[in-house]
Amino acid sequence: MSLTHLNARGEAHMVDVADKGETRREAVASGRITMRPETLALLAQGGLPKGDVLATARIAGIQAAKRTHELIPLCHALPLSKVAIDFHLNEAAACVEVTATCRLNGRTGVEMEALTAVSVACLTLYDMCKAVDKAMQIEALRLESKSGGQSGDYRRGVTPPAPIVTGSGEPGVVALGEAAQGSLLRVKCLAELRERLEVSEVEIALDALPSADVAGLKAALEARDAGFALLKEARILCAVNQVMGGDQTPLTEGDEVAFFPPVTGG
Repeated sequence: MSLTHLNARGEAHMVDVADKGETRREAVASGRITMRPETLALLAQGGLPKGDVLATARIAGIQAAKRTHELIPLCHALPLSKVAIDFHLNEAAACVEVTATCRLNGRTGVEMEALTAVSVACLTLYDMCKAVDKAMQIEALRLESKSGGQSGDYRRGVTPPAPIVTGSGEPGVVALGEAAQGSLLRVKCLAELRERLEVSEVEIALDALPSADVAGLKAALEARDAGFALLKEARILCAVNQVMGGDQTPLTEGDEVAFFPPVTGG
């Protein structure tokens, strides 16, 4: 897969999500802070100098999730509908386990918000307890699950089905459909279009097209993924085997078709 925060020239930029559809998105992240058993006992008993440790860390985590875009340069400001911070005092491991859940209906995911919430909640726990234990460690910050969006669902420890790549098997290539070797078309999405679709290349069988031309290719791609409706925009250009083409350009097995926005600038 390509890195969506890099443009065609390899420069960092904020991804334009205006053309994405709104979906319900949720992310869960976790982490922990380990400490001496005596410190954990003081925390549980409310005996630390700065007062209610968990309540303060919970508010800090919620506030951090809401302000993630101010901390991570290329994140969008998001109207979160839910931020929940949960703590589990694990006496056996002498640690506080922290979990953050973030949710919204929107055009981009909330993984960074959940991870930021856990990070700041753990840092706040350190700040609240450091007077008695400066050797505490923040560990195992990670994404546990996410749902919604074009990239689909993710759950740690669950291996998603591998995509069936019937062509070259190159990284970043997503296969659509099954075909005999030699009857594939390779489709490339370039520059801004790649970033909007979150796909760099796909392979599709020629006989899966309703018509053996560019218009048929667009229709077949859109039938598999509604996001490919972007290819119908008048401004999107097309080249077949590096020669400019249009909807009526015929296609044969082995062709390489590239879609891209107009090139501007010097």
